[in-house]
Amino acid sequence: MAELATLARPYAEALFQVAVKGDLKQITAQVEALAAVTADAQLRQFADNPKATPEQVMDVIASAVNTPLNDTAKNLLSTVIANGRLTVLPEIAAQFHVLVNERSGVSDAQVFSAFEIAPEQLGQLVKTLEKRFGRKLNAIVQIEPELIGGIRVVVGDEVLDTSVKARLEQMKVALAA
Repeated sequence: MAELATLARPYAEALFQVAVKGDLKQITAQVEALAAVTADAQLRQFADNPKATPEQVMDVIASAVNTPLNDTAKNLLSTVIANGRLTVLPEIAAQFHVLVNERSGVSDAQVFSAFEIAPEQLGQLVKTLEKRFGRKLNAIVQIEPELIGGIRVVVGDEVLDTSVKARLEQMKVALAA
């Protein structure tokens, strides 16, 4: 997927430069909505159809998005369609999200847990993780029963794994050595 990331980077950076001058929150929401819509396989199949004009593709996507698009989002969409990069739009949105987070000093934290985490426990966990990673975090929790117990946290390229599964793997390696 490095190719998608390489293709998406210039679009995401250009969009970020424009978005910073306007309503960053609104543009972020619209780009996320566009990414969700363009991730649909049937829509991409329609867009790839040589009989479909760029205007038709633009109209279909704009009508599928729940909110009206501002000029910045429309320009992004038309540019992506004109350059045949509609499949890259979800990656553009992901990289744009990272740039917005960097500007605000926040990182996304993917928290994998074997069990559901209660809201008050999650709040305490986030505070602890913010101290550990040295920055504000937006925690996204995913249930992963194969961890057996504990959690695994991924923040960017940093991983904190305190799961029972990881500890069992460490014991297995130590006993096999």
